[in-house]
Amino acid sequence: MCGIVGYAGYRQAAPILIEGLSKLEYRGYDSAGICVHTQDAFHVAKSKGRLQILSDKTDGGNAVQGVVGIGHTRWATHGAPSDINSHPHLSESGKIAIVHNGIIENESRLREELEAKGITFRSETDTEVVATMIGIQYDQSGDLVDAVRQTIARLEGSYALGILCVDDPDRIVAVKKNSPLIFGFGEGENYIASDVPAILKHTQTVAYLNDGEMVVFDSQNVSFFDADGNPIEKAKETITWSISAAERGGYDHFMLKEIFEQPKALRDTIGPRLKDGKVYLDGIDLSEEYLKSLNKITFVACGSAYYAAGVAKYIIEKYCRITTEIMMASEFRYCDPVLDEKSLVIAISQSGETADTLEAVREAKRRGARTLGIINVVGSAIAKAADQTIYTCAGPEIAVATTKGFTTQLAVVYLLTMHMAKTLGKVDDTTYAAWVTALEKLPDQAAELLTEARVEEVKNYAKRLTKHNNAFYIGRNLDGATCLEGSLKLKEVAYIHSECYPAGELKHGPLSLIEEGYMVVALATIRELFDKTIANVREVRARGADVLCVTLEELADEAAKQAQSVIAVPSTDPMIQPSLNIIPLQLLGYYIAVNRGCDVDKPRNLAKSVTVE
Repeated sequence: MCGIVGYAGYRQAAPILIEGLSKLEYRGYDSAGICVHTQDAFHVAKSKGRLQILSDKTDGGNAVQGVVGIGHTRWATHGAPSDINSHPHLSESGKIAIVHNGIIENESRLREELEAKGITFRSETDTEVVATMIGIQYDQSGDLVDAVRQTIARLEGSYALGILCVDDPDRIVAVKKNSPLIFGFGEGENYIASDVPAILKHTQTVAYLNDGEMVVFDSQNVSFFDADGNPIEKAKETITWSISAAERGGYDHFMLKEIFEQPKALRDTIGPRLKDGKVYLDGIDLSEEYLKSLNKITFVACGSAYYAAGVAKYIIEKYCRITTEIMMASEFRYCDPVLDEKSLVIAISQSGETADTLEAVREAKRRGARTLGIINVVGSAIAKAADQTIYTCAGPEIAVATTKGFTTQLAVVYLLTMHMAKTLGKVDDTTYAAWVTALEKLPDQAAELLTEARVEEVKNYAKRLTKHNNAFYIGRNLDGATCLEGSLKLKEVAYIHSECYPAGELKHGPLSLIEEGYMVVALATIRELFDKTIANVREVRARGADVLCVTLEELADEAAKQAQSVIAVPSTDPMIQPSLNIIPLQLLGYYIAVNRGCDVDKPRNLAKSVTVE
């Protein structure tokens, strides 16, 4: 969640730190700060609120002199957002400064232990506790690396730490567990960061730290160590996307840019895996013998990824005839799941760093299940933890509310389903060929939904619907699964209370909420269920609801007889239809949020990558 940047080099550090933090704003934060080693002392500047406040306070960093420093954007977990609780934090002696991403779960016990020794804390944060512990160990040994090791041995929870010592002005020490951290190689300068965009302007050569690993570096030298303190070599990896891919490129918001990037993202995800009319999942071992041995498939995910898993359940059970369940990753460890070697657990995560999903993968492996990740970020924690990984090819996604991340996850779900159904002999050649053709056409059909005329149509509907403060999304089968994501988009970016129900459930309670002017978005793209869903539209319309219906082009005239407004989408194979249906729902949420003056890319209280439980 929080963002970390560290720099050791020959240039002034503070402007680089603030610039790097600006590239991490998408992760969500409530305060920001920097610490730069300057003239045998620390210069700390931090403030509650947007990064711009810190930038103004330091003249874009130019007012802070020094060539080694660390920076941080905080998302509050221990203590309310405030200047005092902002990072970086100093040890009691003032000799140690640290930034921290994660949560120290035994913080209360450690704090009480230190307070019993007479330590007085300035903040409410778990991070200051860690800084104080490192400071005490350093005062005893005079060895910063040893002090860090002694401290992290007592920490429970998750952390990525960037550490400075006033007596060691050239070096930065960094270590991680269950929170992302990368090292960036430069020429005469080196970096650490929570995510690639923070340093991509300066280097495309990085190394991803694994759990327990430490890096100690200055402007010229770098040393990596494993969890036992042994020196190790880290492979250098090259980031293949450019900094321009992480910029808005003329769009008003990253979210809008990323909606429009979906045709390319789909093409990049699907294209390399379709060859000569067949699906190829290179490096994925799902043999006929193994698939036939499975008792069940369990998807674990959070947020939008969980809703992608909801689509997966429908199509895998329908076409592969394997029992499939979906579980919120945040609950997975606590429900004592029934798993064994005949279970396949599939984890979906855009960032690959989602803490709950990562722990779910680890729990599944402890119980003997095979694990498979559907991930966007190469080298991420879940990608490394899972037995096998299929990568989406969405590229960097900056807006907190996912769009192309979701649709590329769906694309992988389709590919995986097709691969398994074919391997199991559950699909004939004609149907399989039709699936391949539909997938090949999907990027162009997505582009068709993003033409100026179609987008303008959604904008016009958004103007009318902006006045509503409550909404229902309804649909059946795959339409119902897709509605969950559409409803979430409205909640995330427009701050409108929105609920999603299977359309057939309206009479079982929710219909009591419908009254004059209530906003209802109905998804009706499944032909055999169209009449049933339209009957539900008739029910809510009769009670005064303002209904927008998303349906197939060939069903639009019939839908218009009941709904005030209709958005028509091109038809494709029913398995693949959700990828087209979601696009107008994404646009609707976006334009309603814009009309309401919301901070679209950085919604309140939310973070892009949830790396704490």
